Amino acid sequence: MDKSNYKPRIIDDEVEEHLSAFGAVCIEGPKWCGKTWTSAFHCNSEIYLGDPKGNFQNRRMAVMDPALILEGTSPRLIDEWQEVPSLWDAVRYKVDERGEKGIFILTGSATPNHKGILHSGAGRIARLRMRPMSLYESGDSDGKISLKELCKGQIKAAFIGEVELQRLIKLIVRGGWPANIGLSMQRAAMLPKQYIEAIVSDDVYRMDGIKRDTSKMLLLLRSLARNESTTASNKTLKNDIKAIDDEDIDINVVATYLDIFSRLFLIDNQPPFSTKVRSSVRIKQSEKRHLADPSLACALLNITPKMLLNDLNTLGFLFEALCERDLKIYAESFGAKLYHYQGYQGNEIDAVIELADGRWGGVEIKLGANQIDEAAKNLLKIKSSIEAEPDGIAPSFLAVVCGLSSAAYQRPDGVFVIPITSLKN
Repeated sequence: MDKSNYKPRIIDDEVEEHLSAFGAVCIEGPKWCGKTWTSAFHCNSEIYLGDPKGNFQNRRMAVMDPALILEGTSPRLIDEWQEVPSLWDAVRYKVDERGEKGIFILTGSATPNHKGILHSGAGRIARLRMRPMSLYESGDSDGKISLKELCKGQIKAAFIGEVELQRLIKLIVRGGWPANIGLSMQRAAMLPKQYIEAIVSDDVYRMDGIKRDTSKMLLLLRSLARNESTTASNKTLKNDIKAIDDEDIDINVVATYLDIFSRLFLIDNQPPFSTKVRSSVRIKQSEKRHLADPSLACALLNITPKMLLNDLNTLGFLFEALCERDLKIYAESFGAKLYHYQGYQGNEIDAVIELADGRWGGVEIKLGANQIDEAAKNLLKIKSSIEAEPDGIAPSFLAVVCGLSSAAYQRPDGVFVIPITSLKN
């Protein structure tokens, strides 16, 4: 690759750091999110198992003699290693044999079953999760506000300028796919649809060679799209399919297909905050549903920018998904984790950022600036309820991430207001 044309990604620093600490790094994530391009930037030699040249000679060579695939200048990229799962153990063995750091970079857009894999690779192979581009990576956020500094309560007020609703809609429909940057909206909307087609018609079968009901898979994917950014249970998904698509699907099949989608990195759910707050307030333990990118929900439901403009409720859920995708990318870059908070008394926080030292902050996500007051009031209410608990640990910061706010600032009540188009890691 011509490394001078490489568009930097937030994960770059993590790749370099892990290469200096482990014998190999495995970069995992959805198809087309930029794993291969990023890995190629950090490597000095490479081999691509998906290369069709010579009737897929690289793949056939890997099956016959994995050791041949490992020969090359370090770090050596082995792209889509899961096509030949035995390569995992071969890499682990070579790492042990050489006793060096930064020998291999593996990429994978699917997690194979453990058949044929004898060792976990723990201590030898580090796993990193890569996602589609955040708005900062794609150049759609000016990056005036750092999430890391926000967690310390150290941001400076900044004027961002007016953000048009149509612009936010386009960012949702386009998604964070590197190949979509710079394309017209009509062309950009095609990629997520082709992504879904490739997953259902090809990738699912290639994982384990089992043929599955693709029509039912699509029904479940559409239900996931309809329930984007909610805590819908498996039973709710099943009932949603029955009510809207007039089709029935077994609850066990739902669970099986969800596991497959997870192994293909097609879904990227947001876990519940398990309150290390040590509060006696009961917390629901449901994950918030997310597809890997909000553009996939648009593709599955055939949503156009004009349709979103006329359906602000759906737009709100998809905007939340966009923000939580970015918050997860930014938070994980400095060792933090993204959760959500949902209590049985109706108290909810859209996003909870927990730092490595146990401190945490609550973030509400609102599309319109007219919703900021209500969001701040909700955050302060939950903070007060936690502080009233004998062992409750209150959040160290509170923020409203907004779509149509023209400035980043701290309110008199202490709550920060941050436009998503001004945020970075």
